[in-house]
Amino acid sequence: MADHVESRVRWVLVFWLFVLSAVAYLDRINLSIAGSFIAAEFRLTNVQLGSLTSAFLMGYALFQTVGGWLADRLGSRRVLAAGVLWWGIFTSLTAAVPPAIVSAVLVLATTRFLLGAGEAVLFPASNQFVSRWIPSEERGKANGLIFAGVGVGAGSTPFLITYIIVHYGWRWSFWMSAIIGLAAGVVWYVIARNTPEEHNRVSPAELRHIQAGRTVGRSASSGAAQESSSSITAADDRILWSTILSSKNVWAVTLAYFCFGYVAWIFFTWFFIYLATVRGLNLKASASYTTLLFLSMAACSPLGGAISDKLTKLHGKRIGRCGIAVFALLLTAVFLTFGSQVQGAGLASIVLAGGAGALYLSQSSFWSLTADIASGSSGSVSGFMNMGNQFGGALTASLTPAIAARFGWTTSFFVAAGLSVLGAAAWLLVDPERALAPATKPSPPL
Repeated sequence: MADHVESRVRWVLVFWLFVLSAVAYLDRINLSIAGSFIAAEFRLTNVQLGSLTSAFLMGYALFQTVGGWLADRLGSRRVLAAGVLWWGIFTSLTAAVPPAIVSAVLVLATTRFLLGAGEAVLFPASNQFVSRWIPSEERGKANGLIFAGVGVGAGSTPFLITYIIVHYGWRWSFWMSAIIGLAAGVVWYVIARNTPEEHNRVSPAELRHIQAGRTVGRSASSGAAQESSSSITAADDRILWSTILSSKNVWAVTLAYFCFGYVAWIFFTWFFIYLATVRGLNLKASASYTTLLFLSMAACSPLGGAISDKLTKLHGKRIGRCGIAVFALLLTAVFLTFGSQVQGAGLASIVLAGGAGALYLSQSSFWSLTADIASGSSGSVSGFMNMGNQFGGALTASLTPAIAARFGWTTSFFVAAGLSVLGAAAWLLVDPERALAPATKPSPPL
């Protein structure tokens, strides 16, 4: 009878990836909350303070593919645990920079760049986990829950970091972020395994369910005794970079995610400033509507994943993965266009927050698709895709205020709406049933 009782270990681990996702956004957004205190202590201009965010994004973007490759080679358990340890070290080092140091900007920018490089492993490694632990028909929901951590982490950070700064100073906000992250990383390492075959709490029924629905074979290193193997992915399960870079699917979804990143980082970087300076809201109202924006993301990410899985089951991946992404990005364009033109500040804030929620309805489609088509190289492919996302975010950081200064904020939102439409068009080029072909003979690994 015990063989027929299905455990739920995969969902416990998905929940902990949700926690790590929230912690990652705690680490990266604390700079924006503590920025004014850091600028005052180190005598930084706004341009210099902005360079710290740019440094983080460059490190984050450039190491996406490397992070995914490491996860494919070594497995999500060790790579994520090492990544969280890295985050803790460089988050702490930000707080350890002495006030009188020479070239403070360079030191702080280097620290943030390295923090970004470490955080780059998170989502590619999570996707590698999804490809091995989550059946295809559940991947939308799993990815939706993981990325809900983005909204929860971003939404809770202002309250937590503000409290710590007020009572203990800005440096303690970074040290506490590091401590929270390290604790979460230790728990992950204790409870996680690279594959379900290695986990002694996975019941035979759950293992059969996972194996029947996943699109990647059992790794060469399955089995607890073999976990120290140098490669978690079987040689015939990996995909050559020549195959990846010649794939229309990969380039189309990367273009779509570039557009997604451009729009998302308008919300992360400029929404609070837009409400305060353009819409004339006070700090309390701006903070409240910004929190609403992140809660909208947190709610719509798992909702979009659940809808994607349901539609995939009923109508196939073309509708379930691509269709929901096209709809969500077009809906985002509508919200951005309308929200930028309505007169009332409160209504505009709500409509634009709705745009953020609509955008995140598509989030799980990107990661579910790459897990489906990329076999044992899902970490590498999703890392390459997410690099496009981060370049979109980096472009937002400089282009959005430049457009706003010259043509007004309405035009900035129109440009974002146009990129949403472009992202939807890119999804129309994706064939979710066309998987990347793994190498059929021993070849140089990725």
